[in-house]
Amino acid sequence: MKSASGPTGMASAVSSPAIVSVVLVVHNQSALTRACVASLRRTRRPFELCVVDNASRDDTEADFAHWSGAPPLRYHRNTENVGLIRALNQGARLAVGDRLCFIHNDTEMFDSAWLDKLDNALTSEKRVGLAGLYGARRLRRNGRYAGRTIVHCLAERPTLIRPVVEVAAVDGVCLFISRALLHEVGGFDEDYGFFHGYDRDLSLAVRAAGYRCAVVNAPFAHRGGGTRTGTGAPVTVANDLAQRREALARFVNKWGHALPADVRTLRERLADRLRRRG
Repeated sequence: MKSASGPTGMASAVSSPAIVSVVLVVHNQSALTRACVASLRRTRRPFELCVVDNASRDDTEADFAHWSGAPPLRYHRNTENVGLIRALNQGARLAVGDRLCFIHNDTEMFDSAWLDKLDNALTSEKRVGLAGLYGARRLRRNGRYAGRTIVHCLAERPTLIRPVVEVAAVDGVCLFISRALLHEVGGFDEDYGFFHGYDRDLSLAVRAAGYRCAVVNAPFAHRGGGTRTGTGAPVTVANDLAQRREALARFVNKWGHALPADVRTLRERLADRLRRRG
C-alpha cells in the first residue's frame, strides 16, 4: 500500500470527529476520476481522500502518483480487479476518519457544503445512521425501488425539495456512515459479488440496527461513464444484467422478512396515490 499525507501530520488530524474520509474506488476511466476529484477539491469541509485502484490500466495510477496539495491522499492499488464491494471494504480499512463517505468516481459535486449536509443528517435528532444523495422511500417485495418514490438531487432534474428526507434505501452513488456503525453491521456484504446489491443490503442492515436512512439536498451530477460495462470494463452488458438479477435475488432471500419497506406516512402514501391517478 502506498500512502501520502499532508505536511502537517495527517494521522493526528483525521482522528478528530470533525474530519471525514472520502473513499473512491476506481478502475480505469481516469478522465471521470479527474473531474470527480476536481469537484471534491471545492468541498468546504476538510477531509482525506482514500483511493482504492482496482488495477487500472490507464493514467489513473500516474495521476495519483503525482498527487500534491489538498486533500491529503491515501492510495492503495490492487494487482487485479477485485470488484467494487470488496474494494469498498478495503477503502474502509485504508481510511482513518470517524465518518466514511463512499462515492462513485463518475460523480461531480456542485455544492461545497455537501459533506456538511451529510454529516448534519447523522448528527441530527432523527437517529439517521446512513445518508446519501439518491434513494427510494419504498422498496417493493421483490427488492426493487418503487419508481415514484425515488428522491434525489441530481442537478439536471432534482426531485428532492426538502433539505432532508427519510428513505427506505440509499443508493450506492453516495453512502455516508460512521465507522462505528459500519463496523457494527459487519461492513459491506461481499457475498453479493462484484458490484450490485450492497447498497440496499447496507440500508436494511442500518435500519435493522435501529437507525434511519436519509437523502440530503446537495446537487450533484452522475456521469454514468460505463465503469462496469464500457470499453475496457470488466463485464459485458449481459453479464452485468445477470449479476444484477443474482444480487437482487440474494437481497430478497436475505431481507424478505423486511420487505416491502415503506417509510412514507399514511398521508404521504395517499397523496402519492392521488397524484398518480391525476
